[in-house]
Amino acid sequence: MTVDSDRATELRDKVVDQLKEDGTIVSPGVEAAMRKVPRHLAVPDASLDEAYSTYDAVVTKRSETGSSMSSVSAPQVQAMQLEQADIRPGDNVVEYGTNGPNAAYIAELVGGTGQVTTVDIDADAAARATRFLADTGYSGVRVLTADASGGVPEYAPFDATVVTVGAWDIPPAWREQLTEGGRLVVPLRIRNLTRTYGFVRQGDHLVSSSAHVCGFVPMQGEDAHDEQLLPLGEGVSLRFDDGPTVDPSPLGGVLRTPRAETWTGVTVGRTENIGTLQMYLATMAPGFCIMSVDPDSNTAVVEPSNKGFSMAAVHGSNFAYVLVRRTPDDKNVEYGVHAFGPDGVSFADEIADLIRAWGKEHRGGPGPRVAIYPAGTPDDRIPGDRVIVKKHSRISVSWSAA
Repeated sequence: MTVDSDRATELRDKVVDQLKEDGTIVSPGVEAAMRKVPRHLAVPDASLDEAYSTYDAVVTKRSETGSSMSSVSAPQVQAMQLEQADIRPGDNVVEYGTNGPNAAYIAELVGGTGQVTTVDIDADAAARATRFLADTGYSGVRVLTADASGGVPEYAPFDATVVTVGAWDIPPAWREQLTEGGRLVVPLRIRNLTRTYGFVRQGDHLVSSSAHVCGFVPMQGEDAHDEQLLPLGEGVSLRFDDGPTVDPSPLGGVLRTPRAETWTGVTVGRTENIGTLQMYLATMAPGFCIMSVDPDSNTAVVEPSNKGFSMAAVHGSNFAYVLVRRTPDDKNVEYGVHAFGPDGVSFADEIADLIRAWGKEHRGGPGPRVAIYPAGTPDDRIPGDRVIVKKHSRISVSWSAA
């Protein structure tokens, strides 16, 4: 055994120990798989420390502009999704988005009586995965180069489907090729926010069983979907994710109107998880979007807490965004709202009331129940507080008290 392999084993064990300690790994099967698979062999250009960074992905391909097109996900994200998928010995599993190690983990979980198929639209990623799986003794895993949108009907039905690229919608094949009660794990973007969801098939629809905040390389091919960018001037831009193209004309000059300001009285600790607040506003606020401000802009018109990401909303000729300020004791932050437009004061109050409702009814809770119905499903068959319409799906979001 070489010094490098000794070091790799040491780092691999350290990663698993960390993930057990933080509660990401809870099952013996996932623990054993992640202790065994030598993921560093999939990223030979990375150092061992980079390959075994618990919370960081290793980028394997970039676009001409430098954005990540393919990567080996962070061990923490891989473990999270494997736990969500509840993969069992003998299962037939498909993975969409490949680079090798995750398929090997799945192969360990299904054992000798199971089947694993891993698919990528990028031939380079598929070739890297093929080499890694052959070199590490997992040559029984099928590696295919294809657009994931159509699924893999020739090897279906699947007991579990694991998607390792960010998706905006759920292609019908992903549901149709699952067994009844089968599990789909997918990083799904809803109103600009990505969560890795665990879903269970119940007849013609999928019902969520878990959700975790995450970030993934976006899906390519037939079901790729870009956000719409709407510049407001002053270096301020809004990103919208769903529905028809936003008409910018009502917002012309909105930043030149007086700014309304209100504070909610809702405070959170600096390390408190606010994922459910983000999702509550995303699904309940009208015209939800994300505001970003050019980092080189010196505008004082808007004063975001984070220039790269602020929760925002648009309604008619009005625009609002969420910000925070430190509490007098400097231990927490309080949420507030700035708004512009002819009805800026009332719109600020409307968004502030949603934040207060979250603080009173949903803070600390599990988040919403999300269900995916086929496009065309009539309204009377879809329960929930909000229905979001996409190309293939109607997504039901239901909130219950924490």
